[in-house]
Amino acid sequence: MSETRFRTLRDVPTNDYVYPGSPLCAGCGPQLLVREFLKVLGDDTIVVTVPSCMGLLTLYPYAAIRQPGLFAPFGAGPAAVQGLVDALEILKGERRPKVLLITGDGAAYDIGLQATSSTIHKGLDFYYLVYDNEAYGNTGFQFSSATPFAAKTSTTPPTTQSQGNTLRKKDLFAIWAAHRPAYLSTVAVSKTVDLWRKVEKSMELRGPKLFIGLGVCPTGWWSDPKETVKLDALAVDTGMWPLKEYVEGEVRHTYIPKARKPVEEYLSRQRRFEHLFKPVKRDDIIAEIQRDVDRYWEKVLSSESPR
Repeated sequence: MSETRFRTLRDVPTNDYVYPGSPLCAGCGPQLLVREFLKVLGDDTIVVTVPSCMGLLTLYPYAAIRQPGLFAPFGAGPAAVQGLVDALEILKGERRPKVLLITGDGAAYDIGLQATSSTIHKGLDFYYLVYDNEAYGNTGFQFSSATPFAAKTSTTPPTTQSQGNTLRKKDLFAIWAAHRPAYLSTVAVSKTVDLWRKVEKSMELRGPKLFIGLGVCPTGWWSDPKETVKLDALAVDTGMWPLKEYVEGEVRHTYIPKARKPVEEYLSRQRRFEHLFKPVKRDDIIAEIQRDVDRYWEKVLSSESPR
């Protein structure tokens, strides 16, 4: 890999491909992800979206993204990408545009997983950015297989029998890594330099380049819009959102918190976990979430050195 041009935040790309005044909510974390991602990916990019919050950025006639876009059916984003990439291969121009698919977790973890599996298996040369806001955010914030344990959604309300969602979050990173893509990573807007470097690295590779980004959603998480980046950083620093990459069959973590913060600091800032703190604090559930995180990092630290 060539030497990175992104060393500090001072190396921020000056180009911007997301127009101000989009129809998205105040404090939208996914919009920040898309904005920073496109800064590195740059010109000659075709953006494919599906029904989702970020799909609102490309809807005619008020598109908020400068690049040309294609709006595909919910589960058919990867299929639409395949048609574009195949057509561009036939044209064989000297400057073949890059193709970027942007979806939420509903299309990535659930509805579009079959099409994505086929697209990765075929070795298609494209980029896929998933903004994971951990629910079906565009239609009422219903449960998805990305919803974390004990979280409240419109379809997993806390009751006397259940403390919100009773299932564990699906490990999409592991599922995609099993397909042996050219590149795969997790990203977060609070670690912007790490995000830039990962996009930059992926551009040197040919094949499926896949990214899973945390999408802090003030509307669905019932969090303060001005705390979006702070919440994003807490997800990373508590260890609940590990930053890692898969290249050539190897997984390595690009950021290992030296002193992880307790998960309670992250959970307590979101009303989707409010039922864990009142009317009675559920120390047992919070401790269970903390144990899940601790087990994950015990395995990581046994095989990797802190960076």
